[in-house]
This record gives sequence, structure tokens and C-alpha cells, in this order.
Amino acid sequence: MKLCWLDIRETDTARAAIVEEAVHQRIDAIVADQAADLASLPPTVKRVLVPKGPLPEAFEGVDLVIVDPAVHGTTAELALQHPGTEFGRFTEIVDADTLEQACASARTEAWSLLLFRDPTKIPLEIVLAAAAGADGSIITVAHDTEEAEIIFGVLEHGSDGVLLAPSAVGDATALRAAADDRPADLDLVELSVTEVRHVGMGERACVDTCTYFREDEGILVGSHSKGMILCVSETHPLPYMPTRPFRVNAGAIMSYTVSVNGRTNYLSELVAGSKVTAVDIHGRTRVATVGRVKIESRPLISIDAVAPNGTAVNLILQDDWHVRVLGPGGIVLNSTELKPGDKVLGYLPTEDRHVGYPIDEFCREQ
Repeated sequence: MKLCWLDIRETDTARAAIVEEAVHQRIDAIVADQAADLASLPPTVKRVLVPKGPLPEAFEGVDLVIVDPAVHGTTAELALQHPGTEFGRFTEIVDADTLEQACASARTEAWSLLLFRDPTKIPLEIVLAAAAGADGSIITVAHDTEEAEIIFGVLEHGSDGVLLAPSAVGDATALRAAADDRPADLDLVELSVTEVRHVGMGERACVDTCTYFREDEGILVGSHSKGMILCVSETHPLPYMPTRPFRVNAGAIMSYTVSVNGRTNYLSELVAGSKVTAVDIHGRTRVATVGRVKIESRPLISIDAVAPNGTAVNLILQDDWHVRVLGPGGIVLNSTELKPGDKVLGYLPTEDRHVGYPIDEFCREQ
């Protein structure tokens, strides 16, 4: 779980409302330069002091003190002077020397708060690589929630946490959303095929992502919002054509797929930069960024299936042998060879949809 820290040192307008939102959103820590600003926080929030000038004589009501060694002394020295108080180190990275200091801090300190002056993320990559296997936590300053999302993903693992100075109510919520960007795992079910039929021409969408899919992974697609089938990527070898492990030949353009934050999208809505949820046969998920969507006229095939609870599921795909879906255990099934009784993996969302958002209302799809 990524750590979300909120910096209220320069927050004057709506500070009380921002702190209240932070507590409600379970922000991990509040950073202030005066211990009094942390006194009213509940025990669920870490109280972090980053003093502007000299250190106070005592640290009552503070959980962690972040210091600048050049101003306050080393954390080891301070720990001896103030037993029972936890200390971390602040480093501003502006050149090669300060980058090496940041690497040393990340390797040895329990807490490293890092501020990178240049917009490039290469120095952060170097720090993360240097600290691989270390036990401490790296908190990186972000200027906004978009940068926070990038910081969380640097070198795949990202920084352990982000410190953000909020400019308005809503920033704490956005920061938590950036940290929790990975979608929840899904409960897949085995569907039993009931009918396969040719339905004529139509437009189908190939979803090309910026991600290498694994062999047991694809995206969920369905004609109805309450039932989808797991379509495999073109990761598995095929005759006459090379593999395209970034692509899912996903189905007719009106089909639903799972995007992010509980939403669905029609395949026709996806464009470069859109997000879709990649799902494996165990229901484990991750976010994949769409690079492009290829929509072309092709013959189509309709697959009807039924879930153990009786829910009817339909998927319309390109009518070709090389378009495939996943079955139990990760077996790869050619869509044109499916027959009644065959088992495929699927997902049954419980909510109806309005412009992609889940909603509890009557809606019949047929």
C-alpha cells in the first residue's frame, strides 16, 4: 500500500476542511512545521514535524521528525539526544552530490523525505535502484496529483509514498485515488456455452495497449453490462501471423469492457490514453493504458453462455479462428470452435450502467 502524506505547512485557506477531508480519506500522515498544528489529529494519522528553523526542546504530540542534517545534525545523533523520538532525513536533490546523499539516506534511514528540483524522474529511479532491498521508506514530494501518479509508478515499484501540499479541498481525495490506482481483484466464474452462431458483418475493435499481456491474461468484454467473457490477448503463437502480446481482439464496437474506478466503457469509446483493466484467470487485475484502437469491418460471431446463477452472457467477436477466449485453468479456446457445453471464464458485474457508471436501477438488456 502506497503512503499518502499531506503537507499543510503553507495551507492557510480552508486548512480545517482540508485536514478533515484527509482524515476521512485515511491519509497516512500530516506534515506541519509546528507541533501545535498536529495536536488535534486522531491516532489514525501519523503526525510529522518538519521544522523550519532550530528544533524545539521537546517533541510532545509528534510521531516523526524530519530533519536536515546540515541544519539539525544527523538522525543518529538526534536519536541519542531525544530517546523515544523517531527521526527521518530530508534531502533536496539538485546535483550529483545531493543525489548521492539521497541514495545514502534511502539505504540507511528509516524515513527519507526527498525533494527533486528538476522535473526528470531519472534521479528518483537512481535512488530507488540504490535502495533496493533496504528497509526504510522513501517519501517523494509531488507538485500535484498527476505527478504523484507518476511517482507511484517509477521503476514499476515507485516511491513508497508521496508528500503533496494541497491547494484546495479535494486534493487529499485525488491523492488517495492516485495511490490506490490498481483496481480491485475480481471474482471470475465459469460460464457454460449454450449457442454459437454467425451473425454477419459489423465493426469490431482490436484494443492495442502499452502493456505486454501475460499468457493467462486479457480483458473482459460483453454485450451486456452484467455479463462479460475473458478475451485473451494475442500472446499465444498463431499460424500465418506474428504474436502481438499487447493486443486483444476484443469484439463488436458496442461491447462493454471494464475500465477503472468501477466504470465500464464501450469499445468504441476507447482511444489512445484510455485505461482498461487487464485481468488474469485468477481474477488478479492491473491497469493497462490503451495505445490505439483498430476498428474495422469484419464477419462476426455471437457466443451465448450462461452462468451458474442463471445469468445469460453474450459476446460478439470477429468470426475467425484466431480470435480466442480463456477457459478454466487458462486453456485458450478458439472462438469459432466453441460448442454448447464448453466452459469459458467470465465476470458478472452486479450493477446496471448509466454512461459507464454503476447504478442501482431497473435496466433490461437483451
